[in-house]
Amino acid sequence: MKNLKLLVATLLIIVSCKTETKKNDETMEAELLAKAKGIHERVMTLDTHNDINVRNFTADKNYTQDLGNQVNLPKMIAGGLDVSWFIVYTGQGDLTDEGFDSAYKNAISKFDAIHRLTKEIAPDKIELALTSADAKRIYASGKKVAMIGIENGYPIGKDIKRVKEFYDLGARYMSLSHNGHSQLCDSNTGERDDVWLHGGVSPLGKEVIKEMNKWGIMIDVSHPAKSSMKDMIELSKAPMIASHSSARALCNHSRNLDDEQLGWIKENGGVVQTVAFNAYVNTEKNNAYNKAATAFMEDIAKEQGFTMMSRADARKLDEKAQEAYYEQFMKIRKLAQDKMAENPDKFDPVNVSDFVDHIDYMVKKMGIDHVGISSDFDGGGGVSGWNDASETLNVTVELVKRGYTEAEIEKLWSGNLLRVLDKVQEVAQKIQKGEEV
Repeated sequence: MKNLKLLVATLLIIVSCKTETKKNDETMEAELLAKAKGIHERVMTLDTHNDINVRNFTADKNYTQDLGNQVNLPKMIAGGLDVSWFIVYTGQGDLTDEGFDSAYKNAISKFDAIHRLTKEIAPDKIELALTSADAKRIYASGKKVAMIGIENGYPIGKDIKRVKEFYDLGARYMSLSHNGHSQLCDSNTGERDDVWLHGGVSPLGKEVIKEMNKWGIMIDVSHPAKSSMKDMIELSKAPMIASHSSARALCNHSRNLDDEQLGWIKENGGVVQTVAFNAYVNTEKNNAYNKAATAFMEDIAKEQGFTMMSRADARKLDEKAQEAYYEQFMKIRKLAQDKMAENPDKFDPVNVSDFVDHIDYMVKKMGIDHVGISSDFDGGGGVSGWNDASETLNVTVELVKRGYTEAEIEKLWSGNLLRVLDKVQEVAQKIQKGEEV
């Protein structure tokens, strides 16, 4: 009887301790979330890479509505994302006069769309910033901030005067290539077949770099080849950025930067904007998840009477049919993702923690002053937990969990990138005045 009483007492103590531990864990989690929310509200959050579709910038269909895409004003407001760099992206085409002309028209249509948003559609909600001072002023006013980056210098064609033209339209960074070699430099995609066009930056590309330095456009090294980046580092008189790249040591993809490249950026005074693109964060984990998710999504599609297509086949559809297909595809994907979230043991996607592992790595390699944050939303980006702008707080929560201070988080979210922009514009002013740089 005595032993039985002792056993019961011991069990009660164990249960009591477990309950107390659970309460302590819940209290700590609530305190951490409250701390992260406070920091998130006080710092200016900035994402350097959000692609756009010009069809989402009309009177009837625009960013004042939650369009189902990853970045729009309702999602930015919900997630506390303050600054979005909207991207003037042009896919690589033929290096011919006809190709250059088509690329230029595409670029202008995207510049026009961004200006339409900030000047006509929602000037009371979002404003275009051209400097860090602009960004801070607009942020302080309570409005969202739009900035412009160019992905692929292909629309420059052979006319370097377009660098100044694009600057006047609001561009504040530009990459000299995308997927495929441009007339300006070789792309990282040359690694696939070891076929190169210039062996780095072309003679025209060197002239474009001088113009970018002269007018204050940051050079973006996220897509160019390593040989191109090396040339840019040697040629540029101003610091450079990688607008959406992660650490190659953690994920061996040609879109990421190896330790030597990270060292170049640090020495150059630039910044690498860590990208939350699942395939560039953890390729193996992402491939395994995609295999399981695709099979599951196909089952959901069958239940809904929807026929899945390969991306290549979808591209063969006319514009209207393609738009209708992807609208339905996104609905099916969202339905599948919601159901998969109910089975975390079965489906293990690349997540915010995996993403912040890259931030940690680069901070250790380069220092806190040379690392930033980007998503590549609406261009293929996103990880579980930060899959659209409405989930932006989750990144800050993970940074707080890892022990980053508010001052460090401010640098990661916007301080470092805007510091580089200031320096690039300072160098430009000196060059324009004929001063030594």
